[in-house]
Amino acid sequence: MRKPIWKWLLFASAAAIFAVILFYSNRLIKKIAQEERQRIEIWAGAITYKTQIINETERFFDSIRIEEGNQAGIFAKAVKKVAEASLYEDITFYQDIISANKTVPTIIASRTGAIDAAINLPDSVLQMRNIRELGEGIQEFDSLKLSYYHQDYVMVYYKNSHIYGDFREMIDNLLESFFEETVINSASTPVIITDSTQINVIASGNIDSTVINAPFKVNARLEKMREENAPIVLDWLDRGKCYVFYEESAVLKQLRWFPYIQYGIIFVFALIAYLLFSVSRRSEENRVWVGMSKETAHQLGTPISSLMAWTELLREMPVDQSIPQEIGKDVRRLETIAQRFSKIGSVPVLEDTDIVPIIEDFTNYLQTRISSMVNIRFEKPDHPIVLPLNKQLFEWVIENLCKNSADAMEGKGNITVTITEEKNRVYIDVTDTGKGIPAKMQRRIFSPGYTSKSRGWGLGLTLARRIINNYHKGKLFVKSSVVGEGTTMRIQMKKQ
Repeated sequence: MRKPIWKWLLFASAAAIFAVILFYSNRLIKKIAQEERQRIEIWAGAITYKTQIINETERFFDSIRIEEGNQAGIFAKAVKKVAEASLYEDITFYQDIISANKTVPTIIASRTGAIDAAINLPDSVLQMRNIRELGEGIQEFDSLKLSYYHQDYVMVYYKNSHIYGDFREMIDNLLESFFEETVINSASTPVIITDSTQINVIASGNIDSTVINAPFKVNARLEKMREENAPIVLDWLDRGKCYVFYEESAVLKQLRWFPYIQYGIIFVFALIAYLLFSVSRRSEENRVWVGMSKETAHQLGTPISSLMAWTELLREMPVDQSIPQEIGKDVRRLETIAQRFSKIGSVPVLEDTDIVPIIEDFTNYLQTRISSMVNIRFEKPDHPIVLPLNKQLFEWVIENLCKNSADAMEGKGNITVTITEEKNRVYIDVTDTGKGIPAKMQRRIFSPGYTSKSRGWGLGLTLARRIINNYHKGKLFVKSSVVGEGTTMRIQMKKQ
């Protein structure tokens, strides 16, 4: 009874260890999930701030662009005024305006395209005489049309100053750096931001573009994210209420499975260790049984030889010859038993043998040596039944089953041995009218050491099953048993 208790204690210990690991892992995973949500909030906030900065920056640069356009127009008017001034007119103010333009690249051209003036441009442009010489380069310039009297006009071409370009590039770099350092590092999890409809995507992170560009896939992904985590509500500057959907990162998902994988590995190793221990124990038991069997056969050898000699001596004496005849039968039985024990542990040789005479000879022999109130009946088939078997070991199984049946009836009852055939199988049933076997004990009767008798080692049925299952590739089991009515043991074997 100790072995099952230790098994349950081992199982309970493993379950307790797993529960502790699972509890700690769940706490750790919950903490990491909270940190991921905080990172998502940071990510969403970063998107908001980036949008605000971009909007403000664009407004700022628009104002600078307008201001520089105004400066270009004032510059053109001043140049035109200087060109048209009389000899005695004071043009100092206009000259100051012209000299003040140190940054805005500007070209003044007549209606025919002739360049009247150019400033803050490369020498290659300053040497041009007609605006058409710029070719496609004219696309880099914005233009103003300044009208004069008599429907005359000049064209003012200008583009952003170097200060404007350098400042714009610096701001763009700062925004990009901000986005990479804050957004990318804070959003290692898949994220989608939608508008108030919770359908239209505004921004996303760590999501395949093929998903974002396919409405059906986006809706399915959003539904999945909604089931995993409640969306974060976000007030966007120019979009109103938005929603941030996200799912667990790949690392967190793997971490959720980690305790189960860990426990599985421990379970596999424990199972392997248990199986190795069981195999080792069974091997040791087998070695003990083999050693005991061979020693028993050796010890039986001497008295059997003596009994054979005494039997021959009795035959020569003036006594009832039936006495040495019956003693001879018992001596031969002892010799058969010794041969059986000597074969334990070695691979038996199987030969095609008719089982009918084997069972008949043994039932006749046993009938004369048990209680007269026990009747053994063998329902003999009318044809041979040949199976590959070892005669001595097979006879031992029949003997063990019949003797167990006789013991179960306590010296009174009927034992019936029947043989039935079904396709390529043969069934040998040994039925008694004994006390029966309780259902919960029917599997234990084949365990080593189990016995219901006051004497005995409890090895008979264990060895019988080993002989049938291992040596003859058959099966030995309890076919049926009713407490108080009797038991049927069945041997199932295959034909060749």
